[in-house]
Amino acid sequence: MATQKIVLRYNGHFEQSCLDKIVADIQREYKIPVELIECHSDISIFFDPARRQYDANKLLEFIDSNTGPYALKTIAIFRVDLYIPILTYIFGQAAYKGKSGIASVYRLKNEQYGLKPDEKLLHERLRKVVVHELGHTFGLIHCPNPECVMRSSTYVEDIDQKKLMLCRKCKNELALS
Repeated sequence: MATQKIVLRYNGHFEQSCLDKIVADIQREYKIPVELIECHSDISIFFDPARRQYDANKLLEFIDSNTGPYALKTIAIFRVDLYIPILTYIFGQAAYKGKSGIASVYRLKNEQYGLKPDEKLLHERLRKVVVHELGHTFGLIHCPNPECVMRSSTYVEDIDQKKLMLCRKCKNELALS
């Protein structure tokens, strides 16, 4: 039987150095091998023209239905604006105790907030969102520790205040410490 792994799918162009860091972050926090897969899925069917955004719930269902049997978890990253019906926008979404999660760089860019571009900060934010969403797939809920990557993030400033790691309590819940 093949070793189960976490699959990191990316749709659109992402710098290899950023992808490599995400892979290293996932392996460090979850102690599971990661396979990187470039995807060219047509996600236009998830675009809502009235909102000019992509429906994260439908996109997550699509990713979930397209995971391989060897994938313990799948996380897909995108470059599009995501929403769920009850929120104006989101950074990512995951199925709690499920197999899949998604994240997008779109709302993580400084340019969205009238600031000058900062690729390093953009990549760090994306890395935190990916580790956070995977945490939900493993059964972690939002953590009250302000430095834990599992802390809820409504704004990019919330992401910036977190560290790129699970706190001791969350690691204990996963039996990873």
